[in-house]
Amino acid sequence: MIELEVLYEDNHCLAVNKPAGLLSQGDRSGEPSLVDVASHYLKTRHAKPGKVYLGLVHRLDRPVSGVMLLAKTSKAAARLSEQFRTGTISKIYWAIVVGSPVGDAGTWSDVITKDSQLNRAQARFGADCAGKEATVNFRVLKRWEGRAKLELAPLTGRSHQLRVQLASRGLPILGDIKYGAKGRLKALDGRSRVALHARQIIFEHPTRQESITILAPVPADWPESRSGGPEPGCGSSTPEAGPRT
Repeated sequence: MIELEVLYEDNHCLAVNKPAGLLSQGDRSGEPSLVDVASHYLKTRHAKPGKVYLGLVHRLDRPVSGVMLLAKTSKAAARLSEQFRTGTISKIYWAIVVGSPVGDAGTWSDVITKDSQLNRAQARFGADCAGKEATVNFRVLKRWEGRAKLELAPLTGRSHQLRVQLASRGLPILGDIKYGAKGRLKALDGRSRVALHARQIIFEHPTRQESITILAPVPADWPESRSGGPEPGCGSSTPEAGPRT
């Protein structure tokens, strides 16, 4: 069983650093998922007999790494799900893209449609386009040799949103073959990953009415780590600077 990197845990919440290549939730393939790994962790750590409750309140795409928030009680699951539904949870992602955006910061808005059979999204432009609105704030953290590192703060949570919004602007995420990247990146388990990392999440604790901030360090397979050393930082109570949802 994969070793779980726990960033935060109390009686109601569990925040973990999902490795790229791991499913968030099980599917028809029967391959292990984050839910499986986290359930095993809770059962083993707390010596719980039988099944343990674990509520999946959001997801990360399989090739994406970073912080994921899970609920350990049904009350927490309901309240956290409502925060995601109403957009009161703030998330920050880091991405390394091929190319460099115009400007150092700004906001991108698109209409996104999803082909469920192909598991692929598409950004459309124009007021008469059918689909779901997708908006993200961006800030350039670094530029070098035809690439850029971006901080992304999505205001909406559409399927593949950040990947397709970047690709539609000629800025495919490094390793994201599905959306236009030319080469692959390998995760620690040998599967393909993309250079997209869920760096931070801020939510209101489901029972204490307290703001909680969780930071996820980048893993060893993050492209920047290979050349410049790993980025610092993990669990924290202080938000980072930059655009916010």
